[in-house]
Amino acid sequence: MSDTESFIEEVTEEVRRDRLFATFRKYGWIGVVLVAGIVGGAAYTEWSKATRATEAKAFGDSLLTALDENSPDARRKALADTASAADGNPDRLAIQKLMLASDVVGDKAGSLAALDAVANDATVPQIYRDLAVLRRVILAGADMDVSTRRAALDPLTAAGRPFRTLALEQLAYLSVEAGEPEAAITQLRALSTDQEAPTGLRQRASQMIEALGGQTEKS
Repeated sequence: MSDTESFIEEVTEEVRRDRLFATFRKYGWIGVVLVAGIVGGAAYTEWSKATRATEAKAFGDSLLTALDENSPDARRKALADTASAADGNPDRLAIQKLMLASDVVGDKAGSLAALDAVANDATVPQIYRDLAVLRRVILAGADMDVSTRRAALDPLTAAGRPFRTLALEQLAYLSVEAGEPEAAITQLRALSTDQEAPTGLRQRASQMIEALGGQTEKS
């Protein structure tokens, strides 16, 4: 009986092995394809990362080279030429446009028009459009009336907007310019305790409050 059971177990094991090998021969290619796909995918991901890093470095280098040009005309031409290094990337193109808009030496009107073009370009990512608006308001200064500047900055103060606290700071300065020191102190006091505001901005807000004769939250 023992020999019979042992024989049956051996036969059963052989049958299992034969079935396993048959299954592997029939479906084993699927595993090979999956492994190849995983390895190939990982290799492609690393290649893509390296390519993007190389392209970003080339674009950054081209901007730095352009900024090294001595004359404004040469610098602007070099900056314009960096569009090819952007390789169609919307973020890089937006940065290139902002650099051009900020480098119109001796031509304030030209800079304002260039910043307007970036701010109103729907193809430019929102973060750069917001930056163009903020930059335009600061550059325009008193050439733009207070109400117009406030209207331009207000949308930037919405929750989640990247330059919210910087826009709030500019609005506080506009209150000072408009002869509304109490309103400015209230705005600056809120900024001085705003945890989203960078440390430097909170310090500036506190210093401005004291300069206006107000008291900070710690005073």
